[in-house]
Amino acid sequence: MSRRFGLFDVNNCYVSCERLWRPDLAKVPMVILSNNDGCCVARSAEVKALGVKMGTPWFHMKDLAKQHGIIAMSSNYELYGDMSRRFHATVGAWGEQEIYSIDESWLDFTDQPRVDLTSTGHAIKQQVADWLGLPISAGFGKSKTLAKLGSHCAKKQLRWRGVCDLTSVSEKELIELMSQIEVREVWGIGRNIAMQLMEYGVRTVADLRACDPKRVRERWGVVMERTVREIQGTSCIEMEDEPPAKKQIIASRSFGGPLYTVDQLSEPVRFHMGRAAEKLRQQGSSAARVGVFLETNRFRPQDAQYSPSKAIPLPVATDDTAALTSWATALLRAIYKPGFRYVKAGVMLMELGERGVVQGSLFDSLPPEQDLRREKLMSVLDKANTKWGRGTVGIGSAGVKEQKGWAMLRENLSPAYTTRWDQLRQVKAQ
Repeated sequence: MSRRFGLFDVNNCYVSCERLWRPDLAKVPMVILSNNDGCCVARSAEVKALGVKMGTPWFHMKDLAKQHGIIAMSSNYELYGDMSRRFHATVGAWGEQEIYSIDESWLDFTDQPRVDLTSTGHAIKQQVADWLGLPISAGFGKSKTLAKLGSHCAKKQLRWRGVCDLTSVSEKELIELMSQIEVREVWGIGRNIAMQLMEYGVRTVADLRACDPKRVRERWGVVMERTVREIQGTSCIEMEDEPPAKKQIIASRSFGGPLYTVDQLSEPVRFHMGRAAEKLRQQGSSAARVGVFLETNRFRPQDAQYSPSKAIPLPVATDDTAALTSWATALLRAIYKPGFRYVKAGVMLMELGERGVVQGSLFDSLPPEQDLRREKLMSVLDKANTKWGRGTVGIGSAGVKEQKGWAMLRENLSPAYTTRWDQLRQVKAQ
């Protein structure tokens, strides 16, 4: 039986989430900015039409913004995360689901052979619009790569009306469609590989489909061979019920302003380690190696530059926030040098393994993994931060809710309309 995959994608997710609660911005050119309101991480269709590229620094766009009335919003991750959860829950009710990203969700319709995919795609699209107010596109194919390509067509070509089913088109139509799409648009093909393919005369998706998978493997490896077979209609990438555990966890963020002393830097390091340790416990892992890094501003040549990093193996692998924070603080003090203008700090958890029984010492106290009181404490910490928001409880200053001087700059932040009582959207009677 041929496989049948669907990919459902929220159109311009961040922009759509902002416009949902601000209907007056429906046709206004908009960009969503990265941490510290630096670069464009999302653009409305109107801004894309002006030729603005992803990652363009906001200060480079000031004249263009004045000319065309472009509005910039700070990234509201709390709002986007909550809308993402609602989107995935709505789509997931239609079949076997794999959550791919914040705004993309796979469904497997292989076991539903009588379901008409085009009409089902339109039904899901309408339900998400009715229930959540978000616009989405849907693509279907005999492999996940073809479904991804169908999603691309659904968004870029008006004739599909937001739903493109590549399982229903003839072979001739499919090749003609693929000949109009550049090979760099294929899922999993990066810029460097795309350039190499074009040097070999493989410029379109149709060209890639005509390649011999074995020859492709000889030149670019097994991953590219798999991509070619997927484009040819052979499913090689299975659905994943749960995302694979991360092999390392990094938590970092640029500061809203420069920091200079080790005491100032210790606050964000403790905060980031709290976030990293929570993610570590969520995937049931423990870390055997910890790292810390600092950065100065490489875009300010007038500043003295110093961007150190250091990592050490731990005596015992752990997922305990207090233990990990203690090691991170010690590493910070080891790499810190006074006299520099630090703009970013981060922590790394490496050599991750499945959490389990750890061999302790006959003479030392129990390690945190074998201390039930510590385990219960970490459980309470995670539940509190889940219920009342990240950073509600933490180690030292990481648990202080007041505004921190190093917090990232977000001058145009919209309210958390769906997750905070004091920021609910208000409707006033005329």
